Amino acid sequence: MCQNCNYSSLLEGSGLGYTFNRHRVLEVVGNNRSPLSAQQVFDILSRTDSINRVTVYRILDLLVAKGVVDRLSGGGRSFVYGLGPNENHPAHPHFYCKNCGSLECLNPQSIDLNLQAMQRNVPGVVENVEVRVDGVCKNCLINTDNR
Repeated sequence: MCQNCNYSSLLEGSGLGYTFNRHRVLEVVGNNRSPLSAQQVFDILSRTDSINRVTVYRILDLLVAKGVVDRLSGGGRSFVYGLGPNENHPAHPHFYCKNCGSLECLNPQSIDLNLQAMQRNVPGVVENVEVRVDGVCKNCLINTDNR
């Protein structure tokens, strides 16, 4: 969750114009503690606003294309969406629970990646690195132990 981000400025800085729907989609993604599926974004928005499901998907695609939002592997064939790296929101790894399917943001310093060394060994230009650690979350471990 990034409370320091000005969503209107992020839209304008990306070259996208401000629209109420773009702002609301970005706000829902940015105000969540963990990445959300497109369906979850739609469900949250439809509680208070009248918005079409296809509009949500198109806005998410547009925000991803402009780098404002990241599309992340959410387990299986699904995708989830989180804020893209910006001055207030550094790139960071995620933890995926294989039991319950939750995806949690990890501290950016929790995994040390040397991108300069990586770039020397890659036959091209590195534009994005997605790090996801898979395992079993504490809640699932507790529930398993209590059986």
